[in-house]
Amino acid sequence: MSDFARYLRRNPALVVGVALLLLLLVLCAIGPFFVDVGNAAPLSVPANQPPSIQYPLGTDRQGRDLIAVLVAGTPLTLQIGLIAGLLGTLVGTILAFVSAYYSGTVDTIIKGIVDVGLTVPGLLVLIIVAVSIHGGMSVNGMALVVASLAWLWPARTIRSQVLTLRERSWVQIARFSGMSGPEIIVRELIPNLLPYLAAALVGAVASAILASIGLEALGLGSMDSPTLGMTIYWVIFYSALLHGMWWWWAPPIVVIVVLFVGLFSLSLGLDEIANPRLRKSA
Repeated sequence: MSDFARYLRRNPALVVGVALLLLLLVLCAIGPFFVDVGNAAPLSVPANQPPSIQYPLGTDRQGRDLIAVLVAGTPLTLQIGLIAGLLGTLVGTILAFVSAYYSGTVDTIIKGIVDVGLTVPGLLVLIIVAVSIHGGMSVNGMALVVASLAWLWPARTIRSQVLTLRERSWVQIARFSGMSGPEIIVRELIPNLLPYLAAALVGAVASAILASIGLEALGLGSMDSPTLGMTIYWVIFYSALLHGMWWWWAPPIVVIVVLFVGLFSLSLGLDEIANPRLRKSA
């Protein structure tokens, strides 16, 4: 058995996370070849139809084929999470390295902003920002709104990691050899933190998706986009649960559960790679 296969057996969380996310990505990729995503628009098909051969997941009160809604909406939800997560992790990483490595007044200011930002209820702030936007919310607009707070937690956690590395002997040697601060950060610190940065990115994407679903479920998303969060909003708006339309609310919830289990498992697997104390013996 190869070392790679042996390691995968010792890190089942990583395997489960990658498998679930790949399953969703494959379904999103091949779905449009088998499903007419145009039926995700209102009044495309007969309304209030239970699951059948023609409509495997039924239709909703707006006249949308729910399997088409999932095929079209799942990539949009992932798009929001990826954009917001990437922006949040990028900004948080830059601020964390600058704050922890250079210390002094810069560290005090950045750390103070992060500490204050994390004490404020994030969802409340996002609701205020989303409501203040005129002209409706697009998918990319939702991603930017979520990204406005997505950098806070990565900035704190990555800063703590940089603080533990900056005093290591190999960093001191690099400093005494004449390397500048940016060179040490790029060539020495970042490569040693790549697994941790990957885990932080996965966590940021999961948090961004959760925040976007929360905002959309309150009706603050793009009304014309069939995202998972907006699907939940229409379920609430039309009281699908009270009317026994289980085929309307069950599929998006299943997709959301699979998505978050996959992200959580992937984060655990990457955390095991980044943290030697969590690695299991061979």
